[in-house]
Amino acid sequence: MWHSCFPGFKLMEKCHATGQRSSCTPCPPGQFMDQMNFSPNCRRCRRCKEAKHEYQVSPCNRVKDTECRCKDGYYRFDIDSETYECRSCSKCGSDAKEIQRCTWEKNTVCECKENYYSVKNKCEPCKTCSPECKHHCATTLNTQNTKGPDAGQEFLISIIAGVAVSAVVLLVMVFFITHVATKRFTKKKLLKASTQASDFAPDSSEQVLIRCEENFNNSVQAVPESLVNEQQQSKLPDCVPLEIKIADLIYTVLDLVPVLQVKQLVRLLGVKDTEIEQAQLDYRSCREAHYQMLRVWAERGSRGGGRGGMLYMPLLQELLDKLKMMLLGGVAEELEIKYGILP
Repeated sequence: MWHSCFPGFKLMEKCHATGQRSSCTPCPPGQFMDQMNFSPNCRRCRRCKEAKHEYQVSPCNRVKDTECRCKDGYYRFDIDSETYECRSCSKCGSDAKEIQRCTWEKNTVCECKENYYSVKNKCEPCKTCSPECKHHCATTLNTQNTKGPDAGQEFLISIIAGVAVSAVVLLVMVFFITHVATKRFTKKKLLKASTQASDFAPDSSEQVLIRCEENFNNSVQAVPESLVNEQQQSKLPDCVPLEIKIADLIYTVLDLVPVLQVKQLVRLLGVKDTEIEQAQLDYRSCREAHYQMLRVWAERGSRGGGRGGMLYMPLLQELLDKLKMMLLGGVAEELEIKYGILP
C-alpha cells in the first residue's frame, strides 16, 4: 500500500521504488476523500439544496462529505447507494390510522381501520368477505351483507370490463402483426430493387455515350461513362452499414434501464470494476458516472475510439443480447424500434 494516499489526501506522484512512499497532497477546500486511495482527484463536497427540501447538519471537511437531511414534512427516498431525494410525507386516509409517524429517514406507515382491508394501497370496507379473508374483517360484521343488491350490477361490470380488455388486446395484436408484415414487405421490396438494379448495370468495359440535341445545331455530345454510373448508383438503395451516435444511444439506454441495474449491465459488457470506481470518483452525479461507464465500453469496442463518435452495428447487437440476458427484453425492443432493426 506504499502507493496509496490517506483519507483527506490525493495522489500527486506514485512511488518510484520499493520502500518509498507516493507523493500525496491534501484535498483543496470544497473537496474531500473519505478512504485510502490512489486517485489524482478528490471528490467534490455535496451542497444541501433548499429548493429540494434539504438542510445542512454538518459541513464538509477533507475526510467527510457534507451531511444533509430532509426538512420536516419530507423523508429520504434512496434512488441508489449514493443518490437520494426528499419526498413529501404521505398522509393516512379517512379509512386508515397512522401507526408510525413520518421521519426524515422513513415515510408515514398507515394501517386500515377496523372493518376495512387494503386493496391496491386503498382501504375498502368489508362488504363481501369470502371465508378465507374473514381475518381482515371484524367478527361482528353482519354476514347477511355478503350478497348485497349490487351483486348483479358488479357481475355485469366485470363482464363489460373483460370484453373491453379482450378488445384492446386484440387491437394491439393486429397492430403488431401489421407492423411486422409491413417491415418485412419493405425489406423484400428494397432487396428486389437492389437485385434488379445490379442486373441492368452497364459493363465497365463499354464506353457509354449520351446523345442530346442542341437548339443551335444537331451535333452529338459524348458523356463519359463515369457520369452515367454515378447517376445509376445514386438510385441504388443505401447499403452503408448502420452507424449510431454513441452519445444518443447512451442517453437512450440510461432513460430506459432502471438505475439500480446499470452497473450490472456495464459489467456484463466487459467494463472493469476499477473503471466503474474511477467513473464514480470523477463524477458525483449518478447519471454522469453511468454515462462514462457506458462510454468506456462503446469507445473500447469501436475502432479508433468510435470514428466520429459513431457506434457500429455489432456493438449494438451485443448490447441488445445483454439486455435480454438481464430480462430487460422491453428495453431491447425499444432500441430495436428506435434504430430500425428488422426482426
